[in-house]
Amino acid sequence: MKPKLTLTFLKQAARDFVKKLSRSGLKELYGVTDGKAIGTYVEHKFHDYLTRNYTYGIGSSASGIDFPKLNVDLKVTSIRQPQSSCPFKSASQKVYGLGYHLLVFVYEKMDRHARRVTYLRFHQAIFVQKEHTGDYQATKGILDILNKDGNKDDIETFLLERNLPLDDIGRERLARKILQRPPKLGYLTVSNALQWRLQYGRIVSIVQQGGKEGVENLLTRAG
Repeated sequence: MKPKLTLTFLKQAARDFVKKLSRSGLKELYGVTDGKAIGTYVEHKFHDYLTRNYTYGIGSSASGIDFPKLNVDLKVTSIRQPQSSCPFKSASQKVYGLGYHLLVFVYEKMDRHARRVTYLRFHQAIFVQKEHTGDYQATKGILDILNKDGNKDDIETFLLERNLPLDDIGRERLARKILQRPPKLGYLTVSNALQWRLQYGRIVSIVQQGGKEGVENLLTRAG
């Protein structure tokens, strides 16, 4: 009987999967330049791998994330431009994070023309705790204000200057919440749009330097 997928098993599976896929020649991806198509291919392959080894509930469009029971979403991105999009729920996501953990596969695509196959070299498989999925500049600025005994007006002014999509009432409400419950430092770059545009360059640099609290390169785990 297959074991139930847990967060620990998911991290182990992510490490083992990307190592295995890195060694595979992929005819299906030869000549493909669409990053979304590559990401979808890798996501499907990972779910196939998990289904063979574990029991778990696959995410739906309603849940919005890949592993709703574990509160984890999977992102697959190229090392050349490590970014993706995600649904916008509220401006507070930029401060307090997306509300779920991120599992980010960062690959480099290499076509072998003589054999007409593609290899995906995975530089990192990164796990980011949900508390650290906020915007770096926004959270760092807020924490700097709080460390200097800033008040609600200071925070509201900062939120206005950062162009968070909030009206006056929303800004005041968020400022009060920040004073009561300061955020953790976020490590993403979250750009305003109809969908959040997430950029992962900072977490790639962090894991290259050994990681920080809340950001883990699964490829460096023992085993």
